[in-house]
Amino acid sequence: MLRIIGGAFKGRRLKLVRGPETRPMQDKVKGALFNILGELVVDAVCIDGFAGTGSVGLEALSRGAARAVFIEESRAAAKVLRENIARCGVEEKAVVMVREFNRAVIQLAKEKVAFDLVFLDPPYRLLEERNPLKVVRKRRVLKPGGRLILRRHRKVRPAFKEFRLEREVSLGDDVLAFFINEDEEAGAA
Repeated sequence: MLRIIGGAFKGRRLKLVRGPETRPMQDKVKGALFNILGELVVDAVCIDGFAGTGSVGLEALSRGAARAVFIEESRAAAKVLRENIARCGVEEKAVVMVREFNRAVIQLAKEKVAFDLVFLDPPYRLLEERNPLKVVRKRRVLKPGGRLILRRHRKVRPAFKEFRLEREVSLGDDVLAFFINEDEEAGAA
């Protein structure tokens, strides 16, 4: 069962995406993520990258985020994602982009959109093939002082130099890596 674990939509059940392409975040991992972020979520503008069911972005909206952009390449997952957004009644706060992550970030940069929080939960192989942190950095879509949170498998340890690593939390096979953007400039929100 996939559900919202805190905030205004606590207990709301979400539809799952069937198939091996998505790995919904377990409640204990999601709980740790949002406990660490605390008040940083309130009024934040977020990206839920590699969104799948959208549970992370919807959790952020449930806890007071102002807006969320959900980026998901799979059309089947995007269909379920839109249904989950409707279940939570947050259509006016949510944008779904059905495209490859790097291309979506390039489009957002052209639109001069910048974010407070970027949640990334990519397929593990993509961390080494196409480092998504690199495009976030290059396109300056993370505001100064903004946080990028990456979920990775404990055995996948690529070298990330794009942002300063603030904290890592291990939860079983999952690792949550919290990065901060210390740049002075970013796109305008």
